[in-house]
Amino acid sequence: MLFVSGQVGIDPLSGALAGSDITSQTRQVLENMKSLVEAGGLSMADVMKVGIFPVNGDDFAAMNAVYAEYFDAPFSARATVGIRLNDPRLLVEMDAIAMERQA
Repeated sequence: MLFVSGQVGIDPLSGALAGSDITSQTRQVLENMKSLVEAGGLSMADVMKVGIFPVNGDDFAAMNAVYAEYFDAPFSARATVGIRLNDPRLLVEMDAIAMERQA
């Protein structure tokens, strides 16, 4: 099992914010997650559960559109809970649990 803790829309190499909109930040969050999952020898298809923590519930549709680029239906289990992050520039945080799927 691989546990990916809270990922936000910051590029881990440059430390720069991916952008000021939910689409660019969601894409960066999922790129960060993908890199960590693959570094653990797994793929995004092995992600079993995702926790999604948006700052603004109105951003759900745009966030979900990007999410669908990284995961195939039927989607893994996920929960979405609105929160306030400690950096006001951040719009979404995600965590995940991945595990190699048995054939």
